[in-house]
Amino acid sequence: MSEKSKPSVLFVCVHNAGRSQMAAAWLTHLAGDRIEVRSAGSAPADSVNPAAVEAMREVGIDMSAETPKILTIDAVRASDVCITMGCGDTCPVFPGKRYLDWKLDDPAGQGVDAVRPTRDEIERRVRGLLAELGVQTA
Repeated sequence: MSEKSKPSVLFVCVHNAGRSQMAAAWLTHLAGDRIEVRSAGSAPADSVNPAAVEAMREVGIDMSAETPKILTIDAVRASDVCITMGCGDTCPVFPGKRYLDWKLDDPAGQGVDAVRPTRDEIERRVRGLLAELGVQTA
C-alpha cells in the first residue's frame, strides 16, 4: 500500500481523555504505520484519564505521553473514517467520509477495574475495523 493510499481514522469523544485515546492507542499498536491515526475532542480535558492509561499499560501499551487534542475541521477532512464514541459529539460532515458511532461507557471518574471492559471492547472493535479496511495487524 502506498503512502497516499494509507487509510486514516479519527476517533472523537468530548474530552479526548479516555475512549478515543484508548482506541487510537489500540489502532496504532495493532496496525503500526500501515494506518494514520488521530484522536480529538470537542472539549479536551487537561490530561488523559489515569485509569485509561493504567488499563492500557496492563496490556503492554503505553499512552502516558498522550495529551487531549481539540477537534478541528481539518482533522475530519483529512480522515477516511471518523468514529465518535457514543458521547453525542458532532463531527463536521464531509461527503465521501465514513462515520461510525461506537456506543461505549465513559471511563471518566472510574477506576481501572471499570475501565478494563471498555478497553477490551475497544480492542475488539478496532480489530474489526482493521479487518474491514483490509489492514493486517502487527
